[in-house]
Amino acid sequence: MSIDRMVMAFAGGFILLSLALAHWHSPNWLWFTAFVGANLLQASFTGFCPLAIILKKLGVKPGCAF
Repeated sequence: MSIDRMVMAFAGGFILLSLALAHWHSPNWLWFTAFVGANLLQASFTGFCPLAIILKKLGVKPGCAF
C-alpha cells in the first residue's frame, strides 16, 4: 500500500472513529473531526503532511500501489 492510500485510510478511520465517539460519548469529539479535515485541507494546498513524513521514515513506499 502506498503512502497516499495509507494517509487516506488513516484520515477516514479517524473521522469515522471521532464521529462514533461524538455520537456515543461526547459531541466534543467533533473538534477532532474538524482537526483531521483541516489537516487534509492544508495538506492539499501546501503538500506538507506529518503522517506522510512518519510513514516514509517507517519505510512505506511512495507512489502508486498498482
